[in-house]
Formats: sequence, structure tokens, C-alpha cells
Amino acid sequence: MIDLNKIDSDISHYKDIWVFIEQTNGQAEHVSFELLTKARELASQRNCHVAAVAVGNSVAHLAEDVFKYGAEKFYIVEDEVLKDYRTEPYRDAVSELVVKYKPEIFLIGATTQGRDLSGTVATVLRTGLTADTTKQEIDQETGFLWMTRPTFGGSLMATIFCPKHRPQMSTVRPGVFKAIPLDAPVNGEIIEIIREKIEFSEEDVVKKILKKVISSEGNVTLGFYDVIVSGGKGMGNKENFNMLKELADLLGGTWAGSRKAVELGYIPQTRQVGQTGQTVHPKLYIACGISGAIQHLVGMQTSEIIIAINTDKDAPIFNVSTYCIVEDALKFVPKLIEELKGMQSTRRAQ
Repeated sequence: MIDLNKIDSDISHYKDIWVFIEQTNGQAEHVSFELLTKARELASQRNCHVAAVAVGNSVAHLAEDVFKYGAEKFYIVEDEVLKDYRTEPYRDAVSELVVKYKPEIFLIGATTQGRDLSGTVATVLRTGLTADTTKQEIDQETGFLWMTRPTFGGSLMATIFCPKHRPQMSTVRPGVFKAIPLDAPVNGEIIEIIREKIEFSEEDVVKKILKKVISSEGNVTLGFYDVIVSGGKGMGNKENFNMLKELADLLGGTWAGSRKAVELGYIPQTRQVGQTGQTVHPKLYIACGISGAIQHLVGMQTSEIIIAINTDKDAPIFNVSTYCIVEDALKFVPKLIEELKGMQSTRRAQ
């Protein structure tokens, strides 16, 4: 466990923006590259560097990818004890790095692992943590990181900052930001890999992994799709989602729904878009019978094109939509499917 007396309380000593590179069996999670892209934007405003941090048995090979997405430094800790994720050794490794190198901002993906790790690291470092954020921006007057997240069941947006402690820590859900690679390292800076050796003992780790069970049954990563057809309470029942599935297939995408659709039993929670589901930004998002509560909007409002179909002309979903169709989705969608099928038949005939 880290010596608490080593923690520097002078926030002026902290600089640079760090991103935790989550990896499983040596394969980095995509959210890590999304956060590196965002970190570049924040670093340009703070006039500082972007660094990546990885912990595991073998993680050095990730250097090419993290530099491609904008990291200028790559801190790594490798040890056999770190082969699989366990809270205590990962917590100690990350905390030691933070205490030694003092980043002012530390971003971590809001995955199962990231949520577990971030809370324990923040506790050890005696700093704040804003979880499940959907927006990050630098306050131009103070230089503080403003972290925004939905709260009170998604009915309000709260902006939180951490003025007295460092690093400013935040978890960000996968899909909130886009991962955009660079053609070359930022500003032509010389990139560097910093290897840190931390002594671990398997005997000191309380948790033991007895068996691994990998199952993806029922899971879907909505963020991988360019087209998403989503339904809400207005779809009426579970069976009516079949037309959304058919429409999604015709468009080469997938289907999803709102929290209300989950609560009514229309769809499984694994296909929910929104604050308590998945955050997406596809090229095309079609919202059918979704009114547009804040809880849902924060999960899809960055989509490139949004088509909303709703009987209520004052539905909040229309405020973020590219195209607004005031119509019953149960009547409109079948006609759209029929039209698309006709177009496909025409193309085949030609």
C-alpha cells in the first residue's frame, strides 16, 4: 500500500493529462483510444502533454497504438502478478505512478474494470472522482476540468469540478467520444516509454482467480454500428420491435431502445441506449416512438444524423434531431420498410 505521506497536496505541482489504457489479454479496450483523443483536445487548452498508462503482465506492445492516438508518453508497469485484473495490485501500481509523476487530470473508461479501479485509486490518492461523465471541458478562467454527467435519474445535468485536490479524476463511458488517430505524434514531440518497476508478491494479494468463464450471450456493443434503429414506449409492445429489427437489417445496422422500453419488457437491458445503458454516436440514429428524456438524449445526441418519428410535435427528441417526422411510428416504419424493399428490388432488376 502506498505511503500516504508521499502524496503532494500542492496542486501547482501537477501537470499533464493521463489516460488509463485498459487491456485484457494484451488487447486494449477501444474506449482508451476515445479518451486519448479527448485528452489531446484538453491538453491543447492546458498547454501540457498527454500520457497513457498501462498495467499488466505484458503491455509494452501497446505503445504503437497509444502513440497513434496522441499519447506523447507511455507509463507502463509489468509484472506476472498483474497478468489478470485484480483490484489491489492494479490500484497500487496506478497510485504509485500518480504519486511519482503527478498528472493534473486522469481519465479512465467507465467500464466494469474502470469503475472498480477508479474508485479505489481516488480513495488512496485522497482526491475526487466524477463517474460516468458525458462531457469534459476546461474552464478558461480557472483552468479546472469541468465534468458533466446526468443525475437524479437522468432528469438533470450536473457539472462538477475538483478545485482543491489532484489529479482531477473522471470516468467516461465508452462511445461518448470518437477515437481519431493521428498521422504523426503531436507537434512532432519525441515520444517516450517510461517503465516503472514495482515490487509485488502473489502472497500479498487477497483475491485469487480460480476460474475464468467468458460469455457474450445476449451482449451487443451498439457503438460498433453506423446505423441504429431505436424504439421507445411508443412502439406499444415487444412484438412491434420486429419491424425495427427488419428496418435495421435493411439499413445494415442494429436495433436498440430506450430505458422505458426496457422497463416495459420490450427489449433487454443489453440493448438500451442512454445514461444507464450504452452511449452511441452512429452515422444514422432513427428514434421511433421515443419522447426524448435527458437520460436517453445523453446517450445518442452526438449521432451524425438523427431521424425522430413521434406523434407529439413537442417531444424533446425533436430538439436534437436532424429530421423530425410527426407521425405514428407503427404506421410510418412499415411504409418505410416497404419503400426500401422496393428500392432494393429495383437495383437488383437493373
